[in-house]
Amino acid sequence: MGCLLALIAWISPRFVLAMLYLFTTRLTIAFSSGWEGVLGFLFLPYATLIYALVYRPGPGVSGFGWVLVALGLLFDVSSLTAGGRLPLRRGRAGRRRRARA
Repeated sequence: MGCLLALIAWISPRFVLAMLYLFTTRLTIAFSSGWEGVLGFLFLPYATLIYALVYRPGPGVSGFGWVLVALGLLFDVSSLTAGGRLPLRRGRAGRRRRARA
């Protein structure tokens, strides 16, 4: 079950966050305010998901957990920048093909 959750999280972290919210109390434990979870869901889904999974009541996130959260932040930033560059690549490649023909 854990591997299936990891595969779905890799494809759609927002779906997994919604499932965690509906079927567990993990998000309510990790976030003291509902706004943190909502903003994370909208803007940084990978970092929010990883933060919620590595959070422990009491000490919170520490040590290697912060490394994993930073990795989630890197995934979020790379998905945003890659999505912004994709239409540019398609447009340039299409122009090159037309120019050669």
